[in-house]
Amino acid sequence: MRPWCVVQHVAWEGPGLIAAEARARGLDLRVHRMDLGDPLPAADTLGGLVVMGGPMGAGETIAYPHLAAERDLLASAVSQGLPVLGVCLGAQLLAAALGARVYRGASLEIGIGDVQLTEEGRRDAVLGKAGPSFPAVHWHQDTFDLPPGCVHLASSLPYPQQGFRLGDRVYGLQFHSELDADLLRSWMPHLPERTPIDEVARARVARAGSPLFGRFFDTALAAVRS
Repeated sequence: MRPWCVVQHVAWEGPGLIAAEARARGLDLRVHRMDLGDPLPAADTLGGLVVMGGPMGAGETIAYPHLAAERDLLASAVSQGLPVLGVCLGAQLLAAALGARVYRGASLEIGIGDVQLTEEGRRDAVLGKAGPSFPAVHWHQDTFDLPPGCVHLASSLPYPQQGFRLGDRVYGLQFHSELDADLLRSWMPHLPERTPIDEVARARVARAGSPLFGRFFDTALAAVRS
């Protein structure tokens, strides 16, 4: 089986529970660190692609030239039928790669909040069993329009675009469900002061997040094998 690529933008935003669920299924998950200058692989060498979050904006390609290459990689992975998961910035880059507008929202959304599933989201193989709403972590102000041909899966009160799907193996999630205890500790020095995320809240998010990512990998692998 070909390796999966995780694109990581900064040291403190690793894959967390995503990696745990992938490795529980025997997947070869390889992290490519953009902040360390790692090269991006070619889509035709991969079994799947995961793009993580980061503090930069999806359109900041002058300061971060790798973002344009990531959009190209995402577009190529989708066109080749690979399983793809974009989280936060990764979802914004995926939306842009699929032809949607990514733009600055009215306010910062940060901390623990509920994600509400749409009617399609409640029927979705990956998100549906977590709903009709579930806790997640937010840390963004940029948002995006629903990409053409995609299914709207999730929303929050401040931002209606919280999750979308293309086909049966491509998902963009604006929210974070991947925080394990180590990942939360790495986030803490970078969060604004008094952001209400503690270990109890993180564990509550993880109880929904771990099975969600497990269902993503199970669904994606089944779709690829069929």
